[in-house]
Amino acid sequence: MRVGVLVSGRGSNLQALINAYNEGKIKGEIALVISDNPQAYAIERCKRHGIEYAVVERREFKSKLEFERRMVELLKEKGVELVVLAGFMRVLSGEFLKAFPMRVINIHPSLIPAFQGLHAQRQALEYGAKLTGCTVHFVSEELDNGPVIVQACVPVLPQDTEESLSQRILEFEHKILPQAVKWISEGRVEVEGRKVVVKGAIYGTLPVNPQLEDFL
Repeated sequence: MRVGVLVSGRGSNLQALINAYNEGKIKGEIALVISDNPQAYAIERCKRHGIEYAVVERREFKSKLEFERRMVELLKEKGVELVVLAGFMRVLSGEFLKAFPMRVINIHPSLIPAFQGLHAQRQALEYGAKLTGCTVHFVSEELDNGPVIVQACVPVLPQDTEESLSQRILEFEHKILPQAVKWISEGRVEVEGRKVVVKGAIYGTLPVNPQLEDFL
C-alpha cells in the first residue's frame, strides 16, 4: 500500500512510521509527505530518509477548496491509497475526504470521544480525568469523531503537567499509529457504521494489549 502523510510540525509520528517501514514491520512505502508549513522539522526527516515531500501552503491559494484540491492532486499523482494525518493542524473538508473514502486516518491525543479538538492533554488535566490516552481513527467531517481503529490508555498522574502528560501519551502514539497503518495495509480492517473490527486481532482484558504486540 502506498501511503501519503500530511504534517505541520516536528513529525515525530512520521518518524515512527518511517522506522516501522525501515524495520520491515509494514509492507509498502511512504509515497509522499505533504507539509503545509515550510519550516516543519518533518521535512528534515524526509530529507534524511530520502522520502519525497512537497510543501503546500494555504496562503498560496484563494480558497480552502483550491488548497485541498492541490494536495489531492499530488497524492493521486503518487498513487496514494491511504492518507495519514500525523500532526496535521488543519481540518479537512468533506471534499477532500470524498477523494479518499474511508482512507484518511488521524492520530489524536485523547480517548475520543473525550477531549476533542486542540489541547486535549490540557483538557484532560483540567477535567480531572484519571485516564486519558490516544486514538487512531478514520477521519469524518465531525472533528475528532470518526470510527475508532485503536486506542491506548495512559494514566493521569497527580504531579502531571501538560508537558509531562503529552510526552507520555506521545510514546503510545508512536506505537498505535504504525500498528493501525499495518492493519489497514494488510486488508484486515473492516468498518460497519461506527464499529471497526480488525480481522485476526485478539481482543480481551490483559495487562498488555495483545493488539500491540508487534510494536511493544
